[in-house]
Amino acid sequence: MLEVKGLEVSYGAIKALKGISFSVEQGEIISLIGSNGAGKTTTLHSLSGIIRKAAGSVLFNGHDISSMSADRIVRLGLVQVPEGRRVFANMSVRENLELGAFTRNDRDAIRQDMDRVFSLFPRLKERSRQEAATLSGGEQQMLAMGRSLMSRPSLLLLDEPSMGLAPILVDEIFRIIQQINREGTTILLVEQNAYKALSIANRAYILETGMVTMEGPAQDLIANDAVKSAYLGG
Repeated sequence: MLEVKGLEVSYGAIKALKGISFSVEQGEIISLIGSNGAGKTTTLHSLSGIIRKAAGSVLFNGHDISSMSADRIVRLGLVQVPEGRRVFANMSVRENLELGAFTRNDRDAIRQDMDRVFSLFPRLKERSRQEAATLSGGEQQMLAMGRSLMSRPSLLLLDEPSMGLAPILVDEIFRIIQQINREGTTILLVEQNAYKALSIANRAYILETGMVTMEGPAQDLIANDAVKSAYLGG
């Protein structure tokens, strides 16, 4: 579904990504693991067209999206849930969700997807008329994820979905991520909570200072002594 080859991104003289390569197969949950500054968010931003690539190629479902604009990439079905939620604070929950469908005009299907989001996140239905700014952090994360689902992504990029959430909400968010995946959406997950990310992933890649240093089945990486020491507190 996604094939990344030799991806490089620079911020001025600083090379944030140094030629990384990885792939995502349809139906998988893939986790990108790494410490702060390793290049995880930069990777997602470059895939979704938010920042310019210095070199390398990105193929998505056979389309070369390396130089494509962000809105065209969304229309192809690759959608990012940004770090920090980024909800539209002064708009209602329902209006935020409606904006997620900005590329679409199939009204009946949009209504069906709204119902699906409300079934995944019942709290959003209860608060559909509230301004997004009045929601808790966990509810805003649910809204950001629901908004992305309104564009019917085939590949969903999730950037730090558990950041700042209480443990009970983290469990709920990860349960919903797995449900979204079971219902047919492929997931590329960036997550600081490495154990949680690896526990639900099929495969994972370890990023260090802009390079992929390790990859493999997630369960193998959980058992790896170097990964335990660096990321799992073991």
